[in-house]
Amino acid sequence: MIKKKLSKTEILFVVLSLTVALSCLTFYVWYQTELIRLGLENQKAQETIKQLEEEIKSLEAQRSSLLSPERVEKIAREYLQLTEPNSNQLIYEEWLAEVKK
Repeated sequence: MIKKKLSKTEILFVVLSLTVALSCLTFYVWYQTELIRLGLENQKAQETIKQLEEEIKSLEAQRSSLLSPERVEKIAREYLQLTEPNSNQLIYEEWLAEVKK
């Protein structure tokens, strides 16, 4: 059997073809791994958003309970020793309007 020697152009063509094929394969693998990484990152971000939304709801409920009028009045009466104003301490808006004229 006689082997034919490959010319330089044929060798160059084979090497170039292999290089292009390997480059395409490398790009495809990189693309798929990047797609998976971004999907996982997106899922993690969605979970974080959901967790933060639940925390916001919890904090809003806590704020509502802390600012309830009954609680504020209780603190004002018990801790700050505040009482109802006397009738001579009340200033009415109509009276202020007349004084300013």
